[in-house]
Formats: sequence, C-alpha cells, structure tokens
Amino acid sequence: MEINATYNSFVALGDSFTEGMSDRRPDGTYRGWADVLADRLAARTPDFRYANLAVRGKLIGQIVDEQVETAVAMKADVVTLVGGLNDTLRPKVDMGRVRGLLTEAVERLTPSCGQLVLMRSPGRNGPVLERFRPRMEELFAHVDALAARHGALVVDLYGAPSLADPRLWDVDRLHLTGEGHRRVAEAVWQTLGMTPEADWRTPPPPTPLPGWATRRAADARFAREHLGPWIGRRLTGRSSGDGLAPKRPKLLPYEPMTPPSAEPSARPSTRPSTEP
Repeated sequence: MEINATYNSFVALGDSFTEGMSDRRPDGTYRGWADVLADRLAARTPDFRYANLAVRGKLIGQIVDEQVETAVAMKADVVTLVGGLNDTLRPKVDMGRVRGLLTEAVERLTPSCGQLVLMRSPGRNGPVLERFRPRMEELFAHVDALAARHGALVVDLYGAPSLADPRLWDVDRLHLTGEGHRRVAEAVWQTLGMTPEADWRTPPPPTPLPGWATRRAADARFAREHLGPWIGRRLTGRSSGDGLAPKRPKLLPYEPMTPPSAEPSARPSTRPSTEP
C-alpha cells in the first residue's frame, strides 16, 4: 500500500468498541480510537469528513440492518467494520448465522468504499472470557477469510500482547482505557499505510502487583457494578445501547480537535491490574 496515502472521508461501523467506551472526554462523552484516527486523518486533509455509526451493545444483525446501508450510501474512502463479538458473548449463539451476516456486510460494503478495514478485536487475559474464546477465534478466522476474498485490510489486535494487558482495560474489563484506544488508532493508522508515529505493540512497563485485599475488593466491585448487570442483559436480551443514536450519524466535515504536535502523549495507564 502507498505510504501516507490521502483519505478524504472515513465511516466507522460497529458497537461499543468503535463508539469509544470507556475513553471519556472531560464532558463525559466518549472519544475512542475511531475519533482519534479521524482527528489524525483530518489534520492531513482539508475538508475531511467523518461519520461514526457505532452504538454500544449492537449485535451483527443490528449492524447490518441499521448501519451498513447508511455507510454504503456515504461512499467513503475508508470504512471500518468491527462486529460480531457481542454475539459470541451471548449465552447461546448461532455462529453460522453470525458468519453469514458478517459476509453480507462485507459484500455490501466493499464495492461502495475505497478501502474496507476489518479487525480481529483485542481480548484481555482473564477467566471471564475464557469460555467464549473458541467462538471469538472462529469469528476472527472468518474475518481473515473474508478479507482475503474481498481485498479488505485486517488489523490484528487480538494477537497483540500489549492489548491483552489488563492495565489497558477499564474497570468493567470489557472496554479499553484511553491509552488502549490510542494504541488501536495507531494500529489502524499504520495498517492504512501511514508512517508509524508510536509503538502500539509493546506492553507498558511493569508495575507492582496490588495486594491481595486490593485485588479482592476490585473483584467484588467488578462483579457488583459490571459483571452482574452484563449477565442480566445477556439473559434478558436487553442491550446497553437500546434507544441510543450514533454520535456522528452523518458524513460531515470534521475539524481536528488539536494540532498533531499538541496531542497528549500516549502514556500507559498506571492503574494496577485487577485480575484475580
């Protein structure tokens, strides 16, 4: 791919990962890797346009029904599609249907955009997600096959040790911190052929492990505030994104938030690991 290519427009599709949870701005809204990437692309290109159609909690069928046709009509230079992981985390899932819907999305998006980008989503280490790992890896194998068949790019976040580090994940253990999102933005940036500006693959420096009591308190808080409600939504078919609209539903001009030289440096989180 040409290095430092020019991209005039970018549309992001997906769920909470692409919406930007849990990378909060001072006003409480979510930024996330897609906004960071748009900011960097916009700094290079006058009249750059950006849309983010992602909504937390969406399953791949909802992404196909609610986001794909909108993105097709936008005819953007770059389209990112990350979906299906929420399906794998449900108590029961038809993986054949998930693969079929992802295939449909790719087949509809590819002819309408300059470059489609798919991802093998990051997965942190820990016991909660272990039972779902075979489904996740089945999904990612299908992502690889679709990319090879349709000329899409794949950003392999799943295979990056840095993004498995618990310190790059928020207290809910399901969403990346701001530092994690910045690393994802750099990974996509490099995959698009841009000159690397940071090392996103190397894990942050080691930090002391918190004491037993601190870890048990963190586990109790996680179970009470995040794991319990998450399981409840899975069992009842509810979603954290029910009734929410995308944060950037239209492909509109985007003004960079800060000059590249003023962008805060990407520093590892100093919050200790809360894994048991």
